[in-house]
Amino acid sequence: MDERRREFLEELLTTASPSGFEAEGQRRWIDYVSEFADEVRTDDYGNAVAVLEGGEPTIALAGHGDEIGFIVRDVTDNGFVRLERIGGSDRTVSRGQHVRIHAADGTVPGVVGQTAIHLRDTADDEVADVTELHVDVGAADGDEAEALVDRGDPVTFDQTLSELENGRLAARGMDNRVGIWTAAEALRRVAERGTDATVVAVSTVQEEVGLQGARMVGFDLELDAAVAADVTHATDQPGSPGKRSTGVELGGGPVVSRGSANHPVLVDAVRDAADGAEIDVQLQATGSRTGTDADAFYTSRGGIPSLNLGLPNRYMHTPVEVIDPEDLDAAADLLAAFAAGADEYAPFAVDV
Repeated sequence: MDERRREFLEELLTTASPSGFEAEGQRRWIDYVSEFADEVRTDDYGNAVAVLEGGEPTIALAGHGDEIGFIVRDVTDNGFVRLERIGGSDRTVSRGQHVRIHAADGTVPGVVGQTAIHLRDTADDEVADVTELHVDVGAADGDEAEALVDRGDPVTFDQTLSELENGRLAARGMDNRVGIWTAAEALRRVAERGTDATVVAVSTVQEEVGLQGARMVGFDLELDAAVAADVTHATDQPGSPGKRSTGVELGGGPVVSRGSANHPVLVDAVRDAADGAEIDVQLQATGSRTGTDADAFYTSRGGIPSLNLGLPNRYMHTPVEVIDPEDLDAAADLLAAFAAGADEYAPFAVDV
């Protein structure tokens, strides 16, 4: 990954964009794709679409721009902030963390309180639900706290981006900044090499609260196929339950999902593109659902042939998600290769 691509990824990862509050992150993505897209537009909820004009077919390369987080539920009389989830935030990693409350007048730093081990009955330690947690912003009382934050303000972990050995990166919100990075980069790369197809890169909103943005985009765009680039579990670290093992490894390349939403013709097309470009891919079984925007795209309109392309990720939905940038580069190359030859693979229909 060259310096400019790394800079773009860091911009995405250091910009807070919890579901329902994605505007700042979407602006960063739009600024990047505007350099090479023929057209960039947004809808009323902030879904962003970058278009590379061509002929048939029309294919979408999509990621979701939102992240999990919290929201201010209440402010107590003694000045503490009570929380509710945004998306699937993990209560087991929430206590004792630095957070930022994104208020109208700026960011308010705080910490999620955790009673000291000296004062707890550790024999009866239980993991508190998110609704039982409190954020300490340092306020003396409720009036001071309410002057700083409003109910409904979004909250994210205050987590830095760290580079680990072998170039691997750790941060909050890899899910799914890496997906919108991949979609944008694939569009840039196919713009450089050329294609007869129309290719749209998409950064959707509100995936973490029910795939809502993809439902809007899937209804709005007339697509022949859609590929959703999203994180998938790398199960190569200690602690992964054997019964949930997928064989997916960090650094092993992008993951082509098979089953459920994943259209078999599209699966074969992307695997063929990988072979032609000499890109290693991993396979993953998704027998019931992918849990990604692909699940929304494939039931839109009369049914859009869709595929989930996985980006291996350790420790998903924690503040320390870990990815290998080489997987992202390979995924962008793969999607660009597929898009460049999309007219050769179309139409995407099961032969029955």
